[in-house]
Amino acid sequence: MLKSIGALLGVLILAIAISPRIFLQPGNLTDILRQISLNGIISIAMTFVILTGGIDLSVGSILALSTTLVAMGLARQGHGIPAAIAIALAASAAVGALNGLAIATLRIQPFIVTLATMIGVRGLAKWLSNNENIDIGFGHDIAAQFASIFRQKWVVITSFLTISSTFLVILGRTLFGRHVRAIGDNEKAALYAGLPIRTTKVWVYGLSGLLSGFAGVLYAAENHQGNPNAGVAYELDAIAAVVIGGTRLSGGKGSIAGTIIGTLFMGVLTNLLRLNNVDSNVEMMIKAVLILLAVAGKS
Repeated sequence: MLKSIGALLGVLILAIAISPRIFLQPGNLTDILRQISLNGIISIAMTFVILTGGIDLSVGSILALSTTLVAMGLARQGHGIPAAIAIALAASAAVGALNGLAIATLRIQPFIVTLATMIGVRGLAKWLSNNENIDIGFGHDIAAQFASIFRQKWVVITSFLTISSTFLVILGRTLFGRHVRAIGDNEKAALYAGLPIRTTKVWVYGLSGLLSGFAGVLYAAENHQGNPNAGVAYELDAIAAVVIGGTRLSGGKGSIAGTIIGTLFMGVLTNLLRLNNVDSNVEMMIKAVLILLAVAGKS
């Protein structure tokens, strides 16, 4: 994790040196935290998945399903805010748990299972919404109140910090966290030791779906719409943050603290490039090179 901290300090020093007046403004710093929060929440879940030696390519599609369901519940079906959120989260967690069940019982590679889910769940979100965005208004109805509450900067940032703190404790201080690491480090040894491998994987992927769904709820509020096309390539951003944070792709080694550092690194880098009007295509190329360097440095 020391290399990850060094990388974050390096990009912070670079940002301060190039754009000190704008970058250090409190509004810009909190904007960075807000912008990284959705990816950060998904990355926390992805950390657990990768620690078991798996991968979850479906997180972006689950986010899209969640935005669609919460917007449908509020704007079309007249549900209250708690009910609409509960439906979106329950569906998201169920998709994740089904991923885990298929991986653990059918012994299909996580890449294949979650790739299929990524395609299928995206199709489900588009089918439910008739391939249209579901708008959440700006008036005084329930949908508008939902957006007004959950799009606030402090709500988004506090959600990310609370989830990060909670899962930091879960991974570091609970039996479940030790099981996650043990399965990723050596699944055969974990099996011989009698660890609940199947149950742990179902829980890990279920939590991945749940957190992706919660990110979808925040996305719907921030953008005032349920968008079945939302979340494209979010899984890649999450994997990048986890890898840059020092988690080993083969599983067993990594930390939530490292993932938070990786998420901050990506956020500060993105902010620095955009403050200096770097072309978005060049931005993607720079990120690609940095991800390769991060992986190479840990291999």
